[in-house]
Amino acid sequence: MHSQDWKVAPASRAMDGALREKIDRKTKPLGALGRLEDIALQIGRARQSLTPRLNLPHMVVFAGDHGAAKAGISAYPQDVTWQMVENFLGGGAAINVFARANGLALTIVDAGVAYEFDERAGLIDAKIAPGTANYLEGPAMTGAQRDEAMARGAEIVRRLAAEGCDIVAFGEMGIGNSAAASLITHCLTAEPLEGCVGRGTGHDDQGLARKRALLLQALEAWDGDRYDPLAVMAHFGGFEIAMMTGAMLGAARKKMLVLVDGFICGAAALAAARIAPAFLDYAIFCHASAEPGTRAQLAAMKATPLLDLGLRLGEGTGAALAFPLISAACAFLNEMASFDSAGVSEKL
Repeated sequence: MHSQDWKVAPASRAMDGALREKIDRKTKPLGALGRLEDIALQIGRARQSLTPRLNLPHMVVFAGDHGAAKAGISAYPQDVTWQMVENFLGGGAAINVFARANGLALTIVDAGVAYEFDERAGLIDAKIAPGTANYLEGPAMTGAQRDEAMARGAEIVRRLAAEGCDIVAFGEMGIGNSAAASLITHCLTAEPLEGCVGRGTGHDDQGLARKRALLLQALEAWDGDRYDPLAVMAHFGGFEIAMMTGAMLGAARKKMLVLVDGFICGAAALAAARIAPAFLDYAIFCHASAEPGTRAQLAAMKATPLLDLGLRLGEGTGAALAFPLISAACAFLNEMASFDSAGVSEKL
């Protein structure tokens, strides 16, 4: 697979003038709605409409296990991955609560969990393998596995688009995936590794030091191209991260809006942006994770998140919490009166 296989068409700027005029003519001072005006413009541009709608919003959470997790890079045992997937399917996790509260349909994807789930509603079995290999000893996945994971992610969003969905949010679950995201972020931004590695699920100082040492060991053992997003993904990524990258690119190719959650989703978005820069035309960055590498990701993509609440849970929770703001941006574009329609005097 080559990057050109995932080419994304940039969002047309043909309607920008009309969209900006419509936003500016609303009954408010110029720019008074701040970032919401930027989001409204982005929505209208992606939809190529002065009256865009957000149809069938959907949250997709990808889950996968990491071979390196057993080496001590996480504060939690690997079994927590499948246990949390069961929690998602039972409706009891934070993402379930926030998705229900904000009107997002929710689908869980087994991208590569080291556990066999029973078939049930709300779960997609897209398992590549029961977890990746240990990147401390070699590549996490083969190139063929990476390609298949990305293709399956794109197919999942293709089916959503066929059902009428045009805005999709992503989340993840996988013990050890903050470490994988740290390595991806370091490689694709050139930020020093130390600045990309955080406490993940809750390391104390000793655990954080061990995590950093193990990740440095993994980097020193690899002589691959650290600027090639596909090579980096195969060597250090998780199946859930690779599948989410493919899903993000697939969604952008369908001109769907993509809600990017925190650090791990940010690593997938960073890879997607390196593969197809026009992906960023469709991406809305929802929150700034408390994981330190988030800052490097956002700087590399020139992105400003909507929220900064100190979140570091993952699961797509930040994207679900940001969705009402995105919905409000679309609503004001469609429903707010103009100076002319309301008979309100303009600035002298």
